[in-house]
Amino acid sequence: MRIAYLIMVHKNPRLLKRAILTLNSANSGFFIHVDKKSNIKEFSTIHGGNVVFSKKRIPVYWGEFSQVKAILMLMQQAMEDPKPYDYFILISGSDYPLRSPKYIHTFLEKNRGFNFMDLIKMPAPGKPLSRINTLRYQSDKPIRRLAMRALAKIGLAQRDHRKYLGNLEPYSGGTWALTRDACQYIFDFVECNPHVTNYFQDTFAPDEAFFHTILGNSPFANRIKRGLYYTEWSGGAHPFIIDDRHVAFFEATEQILLTDMYGSGEVLFARKFSDGNIAILERVDKMIARF
Repeated sequence: MRIAYLIMVHKNPRLLKRAILTLNSANSGFFIHVDKKSNIKEFSTIHGGNVVFSKKRIPVYWGEFSQVKAILMLMQQAMEDPKPYDYFILISGSDYPLRSPKYIHTFLEKNRGFNFMDLIKMPAPGKPLSRINTLRYQSDKPIRRLAMRALAKIGLAQRDHRKYLGNLEPYSGGTWALTRDACQYIFDFVECNPHVTNYFQDTFAPDEAFFHTILGNSPFANRIKRGLYYTEWSGGAHPFIIDDRHVAFFEATEQILLTDMYGSGEVLFARKFSDGNIAILERVDKMIARF
């Protein structure tokens, strides 16, 4: 079982270095995209035979299609690597594992062939159809972006996804761990359906709907399980920082099980950590050593 970690970062180099050291194994590879707006020199101490930084970097903006572009770049880079990876796990620079590489590999071996993705049909709590029906231009079109925001406030920036997506049912969700076959399906779909890509380019948070809509309407839909991430939302746009309260929950049992609108399942990673709370990782690492 080979695992490719697709990592999107713009800060937290200390956290990233520690996460890679914790996840590192003979059967793992790390493919990293550093936001072009960030200083890549901050990540210069991160290296290894299985660590690959994207030579091509793009500016990534929160809630915009640039996130999807960067993810597709990483996915392609990992798929083309001489090592034949079986699973492709997307993580960010604020994520950290909750279990050891051996535990993660064993878990995926037991569930080989399944994809792990928080997936729900839109509309859903926190996932309104307005996310994809409201026309939203990207940061590289600042004048159009401002004009469209003004129009959106008075309801004049609306589209009907059914007109553009046809029979595709819109889905949304969170971070994922996908099989090689599922990743290849995404690439094939993107190549054959450029109108879908064009539509999602002008939506809000497309990284939470683009991949999900493709796989939610695919032959892989019946082999998708709940995602592998623990996140506690604050009620706003960003999750809580992981603290001792959360770690106590993670330590309480060997299997960290969650049930929510995405279903029930085990989680192996958590978000959100940062270079500002590195101390909490000492406790997390002690927990990981137990499993």
